[in-house]
Amino acid sequence: MRVCRFEHEGGLVFGEIEGDSIHVLDGCPVCVECVRTGTVVALAETRLLAPVEPPNIVAIGTNYQSHVDETNSPVPERPLVFLKATTSLCGPGDAILLPRICPEQVDYEGELAIIIGRTARHVSEESALDHVFGYACANDVSQRLCQKKLDRQWARAKSFDTFCPLGPWIETEVDDPQDLGIRTILNGETLQDSRTSHMIFGIRTLISYLSDAMTLLPGTVILTGTPEGVGMARNPEVYLADGDTVRVEIEGLGSLVNPVVAE
Repeated sequence: MRVCRFEHEGGLVFGEIEGDSIHVLDGCPVCVECVRTGTVVALAETRLLAPVEPPNIVAIGTNYQSHVDETNSPVPERPLVFLKATTSLCGPGDAILLPRICPEQVDYEGELAIIIGRTARHVSEESALDHVFGYACANDVSQRLCQKKLDRQWARAKSFDTFCPLGPWIETEVDDPQDLGIRTILNGETLQDSRTSHMIFGIRTLISYLSDAMTLLPGTVILTGTPEGVGMARNPEVYLADGDTVRVEIEGLGSLVNPVVAE
């Protein structure tokens, strides 16, 4: 099932997408069991929002060998964990803002997002997927100048407003999330093209590892890393610019499309 979040009659509601229609739910299905209210709206007439309001956004760096190779980074011995501010979240169709204080060297990173549905603490790899609500497309937008030179750490570089597009919905029924095609397309040109099977640390490992360090609450978003093809590793380098359109496509999960606008 595809679960979305949108504005309806002056409020924010969740819904289940069936074909061209959305069935409005009576609550947040990520956190509690919900039922349909009986109200149905047309998908084409609805502006979708980020499909969840996460208590935390946890992200993983250098989790594809090809990305390790292109950035000349050491192969991680364990998952490289960082956080993105929840205020970086934005939805499908929302503009990625190039920060006015440092608009240059803003990079794209198409990623598979995991959305936690059951509280996870000290869970095993074997039971890890029992705690997953679903999966979505994400873009771990990164300010490379801050990340590599100005700050020399990742917090600000990853957390500017609008630097975590997520959506367009959450897919709850995925046969094998560890083998999905993932692509990032900038202005019609495919710049990233890989599969989630190429992760160094798989989905089960990431959930178990993170749950040993922190409680993963329902709604927590985990970004699982990006494959090769990021802008800073290309020759010449390719960064987001005012007027661009960036699309993240993941097999079976849909397409997350965002324009790029100078703040």
